[in-house]
Order: sequence, then structure tokens, then C-alpha cells
Amino acid sequence: MLNREEIIKDIENKKIIVIMRGFTDEQLLKSVEAMANGGIGLVEITFDPSGTVSNEQIAKSIRMLKDHFNDRVRIGAGTVMTEEQVQLAYEAGAEYIISPDCYEPVIRKTRELGMVSMPGCFTPTEAANAHRYGADFVKLFPNSEVNISYLKALTVPLSHIKFLAVGGVNANNMKEYLNAGVKGIGVATAIADKAAIASGDYRKITELARKFTEQL
Repeated sequence: MLNREEIIKDIENKKIIVIMRGFTDEQLLKSVEAMANGGIGLVEITFDPSGTVSNEQIAKSIRMLKDHFNDRVRIGAGTVMTEEQVQLAYEAGAEYIISPDCYEPVIRKTRELGMVSMPGCFTPTEAANAHRYGADFVKLFPNSEVNISYLKALTVPLSHIKFLAVGGVNANNMKEYLNAGVKGIGVATAIADKAAIASGDYRKITELARKFTEQL
């Protein structure tokens, strides 16, 4: 059984989750190593809803990273929308499950297997329901479509919920979000720069990671 409380504490301490989507296993391995060198300790490997990359291949990538980094980097699964994906992620060693939506069966399956649950929500009703279903964190998504004032408004009556801001967060406004009360943030290309990874410039990935982690 996974140590859920330890993982939750790590997420609250490390705060920055890097979202990885559309990379080869070699690119994933080198990118996550570069990010770890820049202080990143949380990485999300997303499932592919288009089906171009199979669920099994994503699970294989998660297992590869988990075996390589162990507890140095906490590996989670993203864009998880079915109970089958939750099971595959669990068997691959994922420690947390992140979704773009609030789907009760996925949340309950995640908790049943001892993983940390992070569903995506946009409204107060969705966030409150996610918490009732057993979510450990609620991912405000898409955060990029609203001002930070919306997040602040949510956290007042829903102060018992641990929010994550995903989308629209960068190195320049990260502190503003953390000061607004979120427990963490999710970023993609602001750290996992696709051009840098494609060209093998992993030093840039480390530098981008440090721009974020130096502010913690």
C-alpha cells in the first residue's frame, strides 16, 4: 500500500507539478532528470484521449520513470478519465491521479487503490462534490480562462478544500497564486519546453525548472 499521507505532504511541499504530454520514453527520462536537477519533484504523465498512444504504452512510461527515480521524483498519471486507466496507472506505480473532470467513479477508484486523487473542477459545486467523493486536492481547470480573483473567491467559502491551479501559471505569477492560497500549481511547456526537448537542450529544461523552484 502506498503511503498516501507522505505523498500528500510531498505535493504540498514541492508544489510544482510538471505535465508531460507527447514525448518518447528517452525524452521523458532525460527531461525528468533535467527537471529534477532544477529542483522539480512532481511529474504527471498524461494518458492520450485521442488513442494515438495506447493506455498500455503510457502505463509503461510511468513504470519506467517510477523505477528510475523511485521517491526522488513523484510520478503521477494525468488525463485519467476511466477506472481502467486508474488501475493501469496504479499497476505501473503512479502515486497520484489527475483528471480534467470530476468523475466520481475515478475518484473513488483512486482512493480505493490508495493513491492521491486530484480531479479537475471549475465551479464551486464541482469542487465541493469532488471533495465529498474523496478527492485530496481539487485542480482548478482551466485556470487560464479566469482571473486570479475567481480562485480567491472560491477559496473563501471552500477553505477546507486544497486547490491546485493548472493553466495560466508561469514563473512570473506563480507566487501570486501561492499567496492566494493554492497548495500547488500545474505547468506544462513553461518547463517542459517542446523545442528544447526536441533539440536535446536539457540544460534549458533545468534552467526553466529553477526559475520556478527558486521561488518556493
